[in-house]
Amino acid sequence: EAFSENGFKGTSTRDIAERAGVHHPLITYHFKNKDQLWRAATDQVFTEFGSLLARSLKESAERDPKKRFKTMIRTFVRHARNQPAVHKIIVQESSTSNPRMDWLVKTHLKPFFEGTIEQIEELQRLGIAVKGNPALLYHMVRLSAGGMLALEYMLLGTSDIDLRNDDTLDELVDMIVRVYFPGEISSA
Repeated sequence: EAFSENGFKGTSTRDIAERAGVHHPLITYHFKNKDQLWRAATDQVFTEFGSLLARSLKESAERDPKKRFKTMIRTFVRHARNQPAVHKIIVQESSTSNPRMDWLVKTHLKPFFEGTIEQIEELQRLGIAVKGNPALLYHMVRLSAGGMLALEYMLLGTSDIDLRNDDTLDELVDMIVRVYFPGEISSA
């Protein structure tokens, strides 16, 4: 949480130790430096997230492609709400080119993109997803969901939109699907 709240530069290993309720030397013993600690913490968050999405896809494998993708979006949104560090870390690290972002892309973001883009291409071939660059569509969907969650308090303050409410989250998912995946599978 400290890294997602304060960024890499704004977080100290002492702050992490204090939040964890352990002595600082224990942190530096297990994680030789702040970068290793960041990678371990980020790896845990993104591995958990990836496992949840993979399980969601496996459980919905028999559904039609649009329903399967909607289930994945819903899983993404609910997990991102419960684990806001996922999107906040991406936003913070994406602001500049750095070795941490390179590692995050290579280790987690690119594999997830590659596993998802095929589904978007299939939805486009079926006439369900809007036409256009599938990679751009992928990021538009991800940011429509994750970006809204990253701005949770601004939305609550300006519009009384409470993303902690399950009905509001379901409405967000439904709107994303209606906007980006308006087509239906024809039964002909």
